[in-house]
Amino acid sequence: MKKTTGFYPSVQVDTAPVSAAGSAGGVLLTTAAEVTGLSPAMARALDGWRKPAAVHHPAKVLTDLAVTLALGGDCLADAAVIRSEADVYGPVGSEATISRTITALAADAHRVLKQVAAARRAARARAWALAGERAPTHGVTATDPLIVDLDATLITAHSDKEEAKPTFKKGFGFHPLCAFVDHGPDGTGEPLAMQLRPGNAGSNTAADHIQVTRDALKQLPGINPARPGRKVLIRTDGGGGTQEYTRWLARRGVSYSVGFTLPACLPELYRLIPAKAWQAALNADGEVREGADVVELTGLLTFRGLLSGWPAGMRVIVRRERPHPGAQLRFDDVDGYRLTAFATNTTRGQLANLELRHRRRARCEDRIRIAKDTGLRNLPLKGFTANQIWCAIVMLAADLIAWTQLIGFDAEHEARRWEPKKLRLRVFTIPAAIARHSRRILLHIKETAANADLVITAWKRLHDPAPAATAPG
Repeated sequence: MKKTTGFYPSVQVDTAPVSAAGSAGGVLLTTAAEVTGLSPAMARALDGWRKPAAVHHPAKVLTDLAVTLALGGDCLADAAVIRSEADVYGPVGSEATISRTITALAADAHRVLKQVAAARRAARARAWALAGERAPTHGVTATDPLIVDLDATLITAHSDKEEAKPTFKKGFGFHPLCAFVDHGPDGTGEPLAMQLRPGNAGSNTAADHIQVTRDALKQLPGINPARPGRKVLIRTDGGGGTQEYTRWLARRGVSYSVGFTLPACLPELYRLIPAKAWQAALNADGEVREGADVVELTGLLTFRGLLSGWPAGMRVIVRRERPHPGAQLRFDDVDGYRLTAFATNTTRGQLANLELRHRRRARCEDRIRIAKDTGLRNLPLKGFTANQIWCAIVMLAADLIAWTQLIGFDAEHEARRWEPKKLRLRVFTIPAAIARHSRRILLHIKETAANADLVITAWKRLHDPAPAATAPG
């Protein structure tokens, strides 16, 4: 008898015509597409681009690509992963079919993107209705608004692609501006809008921020995009801190919290602030942060005429904190303090709480990182309009993941907050055997798989959400 000295069992490997699925957990994504109505909505939206003799509907092609990205793919060829598992994902077009479909849609990109946005909006309304009390709009008020975050990011182009330009960080590629709805500490978030821009696009271009905000507001169920009201909070960094954009937000009646660039005379203003005016700042967990303080600077800025042109009712709140040990000092540091500011039209609440709410905008950076992990890291197509279609597919993939978590997982379960990388490892790639009974396909999840119970529970909840579906807030 031969004894093994290795860490793992000695196995023999071959191929056999077995009925099994390697990415069986992806059935949660396809189920989410069906129960939210995304699949039929996409079919209706793109029916005008289907050729009479076509076998694969353009909507199925885009949805297949979205599922591929959700499972970890990052190019058209990665659809081969789900093409090999037709029992779970249905017939998937060949690489040539997918390429031709994208090219055809890109030729009419403006109309296609408008139709896809409408389909996503309808599906989002259904998803949030199925989520019931877990929906992002449930119970929102002017004091506890629904938060929409805007931020831009850089995408490196590794080849000469249309509209790829040098970036302000000495790179080369694109500079898209994105909008996400924040699910809060008990969830993740969803993409609402994404504007693909050349790499040399400005960080604080008001027209781009206005357009992305318009598109984002149209995606919110139960919200009037023309007059959203104070139940919606628009949150951005300093790129959105322009007079034109802030005045536009004020005219729409929304709440806002935007980064604010402090004037050059800040050292002089800083020394006019009474010591007793500073209030202790808070950590991310809501506890007092040692060595950090906040103060409202609106009165001093108004007295000096430095808020001329900004909307009425705007407040400017400043945070001071000693730079971390080893941090490089800046010319605009004052008396050893790092000073940052934001502007808001929220009139109620402690300064520390408003400042903490603004700093939680960092979640938007997490959403962008997740989007890059779901197909946005490298735009794979050459044409600019084709890559616009690709960005829409990225948003579809992120939507499917978010809706799967929102409807299928309990708010108390940690899976509600898992990022795609962990979901792929623990849920989407779970193995299963395939059987057929009474013309139905049965997917037998491996009983000893680490998260088998989680997959079964999520699948059941997607089909029978609890609590009962109600119209979103």
